[in-house]
Amino acid sequence: MMYRETWAEIDLQAIQKNIQALKNIQASDTHIMAVVKADGYGHGAVKTAEAALDAGASHLGTALMEEAVSLREAGIRAPIVVLGRTSARAATYASEHNIALTAFQTDWLAEAEKHVPTDHTLQIHVKFDSGMGRLGVRTVEELENVLNRVGQADRIEIQGLFTHLATADELEERYFNEQMVAFERAVKVAKQKLGYIPYIHCANSAAAMRFPNACYNMVRFGISMYGLLPSEELCGKLPFTLSPSMSLYSTLTHVKRVTKGSGISYGATFIAEEDTWIGTVPVGYGDGWIRANAKKGTVLVDGERMPIVGRICMDQFMVKLPRPMAVGSKVTLIGGDGDEAISIEEVAGRLDTITYEIPCLLNSRIPRIYT
Repeated sequence: MMYRETWAEIDLQAIQKNIQALKNIQASDTHIMAVVKADGYGHGAVKTAEAALDAGASHLGTALMEEAVSLREAGIRAPIVVLGRTSARAATYASEHNIALTAFQTDWLAEAEKHVPTDHTLQIHVKFDSGMGRLGVRTVEELENVLNRVGQADRIEIQGLFTHLATADELEERYFNEQMVAFERAVKVAKQKLGYIPYIHCANSAAAMRFPNACYNMVRFGISMYGLLPSEELCGKLPFTLSPSMSLYSTLTHVKRVTKGSGISYGATFIAEEDTWIGTVPVGYGDGWIRANAKKGTVLVDGERMPIVGRICMDQFMVKLPRPMAVGSKVTLIGGDGDEAISIEEVAGRLDTITYEIPCLLNSRIPRIYT
């Protein structure tokens, strides 16, 4: 039973629509990895993974081994790739449960092999750092060393080779092209050494949508699987319209008339300039609706825009109402109501951040309802 008067609605059909739209512009033999790290970018990893697989995704991507384990414990059997570095000790569980790990260090490979049971094989995706500067081998020589080390291992196999693009969501393509050239060089070296490599992938959401002919045979669909733009620069520049999946709602729990000169919330940063109607909304920074949302922030109350006033508290915030409104009136923080809508892109712009951060901030105190 749900007691909270604040909740997020996740439209699983929107997720499936975005995946199907991506499939339509990719080659028929391209595999889609649905990235469900960070609890499905705040949307709920298990439910979004199931929806993505039903829509045609073949693999799931996580950042952490713990995230992969949670998917397995939920009964999901699809192949999983852990895209971040994890402890070599994870090789035991990974090899037993069809989870591929990211590898790029020879000493890690030596240690991981010790943890692979004799009757199992650990699948790895080798990461090449083509210019992101985060994880991966940075030179062809380092790549060859890793490939040679795998060749010496009896219970480790290379399932994939990948890189990550740093500027695919920017219109200026110089650095993107430099990374693509560097990765192609790595791919050629790996193919000469190994022959067939099952999965080669470089494209995140932005690259998968913008450059479908440069994606090898797998793409990683992350932020845009949830219907969100990778960057503001790409607004109107994509080959299909994204369908946002998340809406965030609450209600008015208290409505009061305050007199001129009354202060609202901690620090009394808002002072009523006249007798004013104020509504209280039961969500706050303890839920991930951070205090900066009060700066020029608005919400919809029964479809009308209302300004947030005063500081946002841990569990509540206040809005200025144009008239008395009923307790229980619907408050929309993200989503549409009538002719008005507040997008995650709008909230991100208000906070001077990226779309990724907004749903990831909304924590488990907020119930998710799947539609």
